[in-house]
Amino acid sequence: MSEVPSVSPSSRRQFLRAAGVTVAGALGAVGLTTACSRIDLTAAEGGGDLLERLRVTGQVKVGFANEAPYGFINRDGELTGEAPEVAKEIFRRLGVDDFVPALSDFGSLIPGLRAGLFDVIAAGMYITPPRCEQIIFSDPDYNAPEAFLVPRGNPRGLRTLDDLRAQPGLRVGVLLGAVESGYLDKLGLSDLAVTFPDQASGIDGVLAGRADTLFLTAISLRDALGRRPDAPLEVTEPFVPVIDGVEQYGAGGYGFRPGETRLRDAFNAELHELKRSSRLLEIVRPFGFTEAEMTDLTADQLCRPAA
Repeated sequence: MSEVPSVSPSSRRQFLRAAGVTVAGALGAVGLTTACSRIDLTAAEGGGDLLERLRVTGQVKVGFANEAPYGFINRDGELTGEAPEVAKEIFRRLGVDDFVPALSDFGSLIPGLRAGLFDVIAAGMYITPPRCEQIIFSDPDYNAPEAFLVPRGNPRGLRTLDDLRAQPGLRVGVLLGAVESGYLDKLGLSDLAVTFPDQASGIDGVLAGRADTLFLTAISLRDALGRRPDAPLEVTEPFVPVIDGVEQYGAGGYGFRPGETRLRDAFNAELHELKRSSRLLEIVRPFGFTEAEMTDLTADQLCRPAA
């Protein structure tokens, strides 16, 4: 995997502070309770007109959570990563060239989108039935297994979710609002969770002993460890979580406000063309994605509640 550059500490802090205040402050103004409530999926008459409005302005506001390799700010202060680069290509094809980043912690991405703080989520967000009740998704552009980030030597012997049950006192790091927290809830292991606001703080938590492991996608953890090669940590072999006998797909896509189906459908059409032409893999390969992560799953399949 090619190294993805990081932004200098001072410029990165300045950018993230400015973007973060915009999203957090606006959410505070509208109220998280209102932003998180379910809304009528038919609210936008005829599929919405956001695509037309974006074409007129030539600008799209993009919500991201600064989690490499999915979406992050590089050393030049520009939004990049797997999801933003795919979205840039698609929006250019749709006649929208100007990308405006809107930083959010992961747990505020859906409320921020619903509150109108940005037009699309480009953060590698997993498509799950609960999230599908809140927003609509494109089809996924990747399907990735999970892994654990652990101290070197894996002293707890963690390999799959089954290994968590037999470890009294284990502290499992998860990101705020991420799907891994839901996995622990479904297994009755929520008491093991130690929640971190972002990837960097989760890694620091393992290094400092505040968590015994960080539970995320294998791609994300490999990328993070590649940026900190001297850290006494390792990533376990990837695995697919199984809950109640059902494999949990880790397939990520792009989020849109309910009712904006015309924009979502136009986005999907271009995404499918990228898949057919293999251009999708060309775009995401620099961020550690391979043919193994490419998928033909659909949002419709992933949004269906388990039987």
